[in-house]
Amino acid sequence: MNDPRPARNPKLETRNCLEVSAGLVFRKGKLLITQRDQKAHLGGLWEFPGGKREPGESFEQCLARELREELGIEVAVGELIETIRHDYPEKRVLLKFFRCDWRANEPQAIGCSAFAWVTQAELPSYEFPAADARLLENLRSSSAWWNARS
Repeated sequence: MNDPRPARNPKLETRNCLEVSAGLVFRKGKLLITQRDQKAHLGGLWEFPGGKREPGESFEQCLARELREELGIEVAVGELIETIRHDYPEKRVLLKFFRCDWRANEPQAIGCSAFAWVTQAELPSYEFPAADARLLENLRSSSAWWNARS
């Protein structure tokens, strides 16, 4: 008789979950996205800026630090928009996405290959990691996020 439970990947079960904080930074109807370095995991894909949480750091503190380090910008980290757990073949990730208000400094590609301010119509032209699929669908289908804080 077949087991109805999904197959488990024993490699994932022995690994710790990678905790990542990412920001949705909107400005004048555009969303800030960054491109992963070609040599990194999922290299060349676009993502929402952020990074790995350090021990003893809150997800909000992590995000403010990562945006400063990666792009040189200052933000006010706001509401939690989405929490996603995703299993890649080689790792498990927990992603927390926060709405951020841009406060100071123009972005620079310090810790990423490139960055772009994109409109809702332009977003589908960029390739993102599989873990971001649900959030991307929400962003593509809801104009409220794009117009709430222009």
